Amino acid sequence: MNAQASVTAESLRSGKTGADENFPVASLLIDAPLRPIVLAFYDFARSGDDVADSPTLSPAQKHALLDQMDDSLIGKSDAEPLGVKLRAALAERRVTNQHARDLLNAFRLDVDKNRYASWDDLIDYCRLSAMPVGRFMLDVHGESKDLWQANDDICAALQINNHLQDCVKDFQNLDRVYIPHDALAAAGARTEELSGAKSSPALLSCLQALARKNRDLLERGAGLGGAVKNFRLGLEIAVTVAHARKIADLLIANDPLCEKVRLSKGEMIGGALAAAGRAAVSRWTGRAA
Repeated sequence: MNAQASVTAESLRSGKTGADENFPVASLLIDAPLRPIVLAFYDFARSGDDVADSPTLSPAQKHALLDQMDDSLIGKSDAEPLGVKLRAALAERRVTNQHARDLLNAFRLDVDKNRYASWDDLIDYCRLSAMPVGRFMLDVHGESKDLWQANDDICAALQINNHLQDCVKDFQNLDRVYIPHDALAAAGARTEELSGAKSSPALLSCLQALARKNRDLLERGAGLGGAVKNFRLGLEIAVTVAHARKIADLLIANDPLCEKVRLSKGEMIGGALAAAGRAAVSRWTGRAA
């Protein structure tokens, strides 16, 4: 068993909640009996992410806390309350803990790795950091694993949207760059340009090309909402995809170093209502969205 850390991940929470995300978290669209397990999963994941991004912990301390979370999740320890809570929720619903463990491995990568060589390298990271979230949601709702590929495309696109939005903050605060090195090199841009007040023409070309590529990735999975059996989950996915499209379009058109690449709360609420309405009509009429 790994050595127990002197603090818990829960005690180090940054204060970020589901309301701060680019996607809905356990919204009212999700069946009420399922919201507790979805929130338990989110709280566990958010805490692990906060550990990996902590500006005060050493790498060794971060790894100890992530190991403590893992031990509590799989039943080797009760030291981490969030792990114990999620363990119980997963057992009650008979859902695997592997999705949460994959996220922990992504956070371990964040502790040790701060550069990505290529798009494929970044997608491999998303296999741990993003795709397990959607797979968990599908499993909780009893959906088929045949839908995982569409899920994986959407989740990777959501993650890469976030990387592009936060490219400055990640570089300046964490010395972490998710912009693939080969994409920067092909555009004639340098990592250090991420500290500028605005993008150089080369950096902007690189970032917008990645945003366009990511928009295509999102469209590959966009039919997932209409393919799931659960009506309410289908609406939730439709809202998520609608938000992601708008963010991708902002990233294609604007400079994330100095221009708007985020949706306001009002835009998110209005967009959610519109997307859910369109998806509901589509399902009721049997037409493709």
